[in-house]
Amino acid sequence: MSLTPEQKKHFRTLGHNLNPIVMVAGNGLSENIQLEVDRALEDHELIKVKFSVGDRTVKKNMIRELCAIVEAELVQEIGNIALLYRAAQDPNPKLSNLMR
Repeated sequence: MSLTPEQKKHFRTLGHNLNPIVMVAGNGLSENIQLEVDRALEDHELIKVKFSVGDRTVKKNMIRELCAIVEAELVQEIGNIALLYRAAQDPNPKLSNLMR
């Protein structure tokens, strides 16, 4: 599932006004964090995740690992914030950040 440049641009525009839903601390990607990100992606489709990790390479590896685990696409990474997208199986128009 690869996003086109037009889709990424549109998702970045929508994600600009979003607040981070999940915060990941330096102790790694626990099972609870993975489940919460998975649930948030199923509800909202487009979410921001904040990483509070000191090392840049560790942060990039955590983002890649999280995207692989929850089967999401990385739209954008700025500083400590990652914008993730995954299409919902049954999107709810009241919760989805794409349908509002």
